[in-house]
Amino acid sequence: MNNFKKIGMTALAASLVSTSVFAGEVTVAGSASMTVENYSSAGSVQAGKGFSMGNQLTFTGGGELDNGMTVGISFVLDQGDDGTTTGTAHNGTSPFDGHSVSISSDALGTLVMHGEGGSNAQAALDTTAAGDIWDTFDGTTTGVAVESSASGADILVYTLPEMVDGLSVSASYSPQQAGAASSTAYGLTYTGVEGLSASYGKGEENLGSATLDTDTTTMKASYAIGSFTLAYSNNDHSSPVTNADQETTSYKVSYTVSDAISVSYGTEEITKENDAQEAEYEKLSVSYTSGGMTVSAASASSTDGLHGTTDLEDRDYWSLGLSFAF
Repeated sequence: MNNFKKIGMTALAASLVSTSVFAGEVTVAGSASMTVENYSSAGSVQAGKGFSMGNQLTFTGGGELDNGMTVGISFVLDQGDDGTTTGTAHNGTSPFDGHSVSISSDALGTLVMHGEGGSNAQAALDTTAAGDIWDTFDGTTTGVAVESSASGADILVYTLPEMVDGLSVSASYSPQQAGAASSTAYGLTYTGVEGLSASYGKGEENLGSATLDTDTTTMKASYAIGSFTLAYSNNDHSSPVTNADQETTSYKVSYTVSDAISVSYGTEEITKENDAQEAEYEKLSVSYTSGGMTVSAASASSTDGLHGTTDLEDRDYWSLGLSFAF
């Protein structure tokens, strides 16, 4: 990790509160990866073997103001990662992936404004217990994603100060824009029992019409005992649009062989309203970590077809990856 001293973040400080110059620090963390993967089915856009790479730089910084509040910034540099966004402010060809500003104190909690790349309070929790296996197949084969409440750009997220040991409570607000009404969400996570983590989130996406407005509820829990960790999640998406309701249920068991080696097995099942066939996925993965390097291998499959399609062909997938954190 590289450290850069930055004295006098006066522009940022002046925009928040009238105060004197203060000293802050900006740090840069990087990650890189190389992956080879194979899809067994000709129905996949990426059928056969393929190579891919990833690289990302994350700039974070901040400092304490004279009034005791702490200001933080985050800036992610990742070329073309936000390809689903459009417009001048969120160009898919831009090297910038996400940026945010935070204001916090022990007494007031933390307020974060995500200019891009953020998640509302519910969407921040909606990764399935097994890690979104569905995206390995649906994302490359059909382009169909499991729906969630609004997330992305121009979101305010407020995390309350700790009132109960182990309980984190957050709420978010997405303002009215592009013809859609404002949306809200909240999330709770409890870690007050050793080995246990339990979360509940609920969010809405108001698109300006009662016939389009949706809401999503997320429940998840994990419990670690000895070398084993068991996890469960349920995402329930409700929409007034005909046949658009869907539910995703996921399980995962992980085993830590040593400080360096871990093994996991996970499953996911997606049920969509009035679908004749449920989509089921499973994945077995192994990883080895040494220093800042991780070697991983995974084998996954889809059975009973793919979410959002009428294609009932089973598909298999395997991957080998090498990633670095620095």
